[in-house]
Amino acid sequence: MGGHKTVLVIILVMLLLTEYAEMGAADCSTVTELLSACSGFIATGSPDPIPESPCCVAITTLNNLSYSTESRQVVCKCLMDLITNYSPNATAIATLPGFCGVSLGFIIDPNTDCE
Repeated sequence: MGGHKTVLVIILVMLLLTEYAEMGAADCSTVTELLSACSGFIATGSPDPIPESPCCVAITTLNNLSYSTESRQVVCKCLMDLITNYSPNATAIATLPGFCGVSLGFIIDPNTDCE
């Protein structure tokens, strides 16, 4: 039965990816919604996200939404706002791209200049 759940999660994530790809633009509500797939890890720091998990699919989607300088700046600013608002969990948020094998093109750190 566990395999069926995994397939269902992958299908749901793929539907979300299609929806975001059609929107074509990044905004903070999109970033927050995508990051919600990582909420367990962000809240507890464990278990670590692994590639192809819903969390890592969401991080990959963030990366895909950062296709232009402008959209990368939007994603960066939204992530900086999130780590400021959730400062106790900032380290967990900052480690997500590394766990997922994704480079967002900027470092998730409160001191990052998104310009």
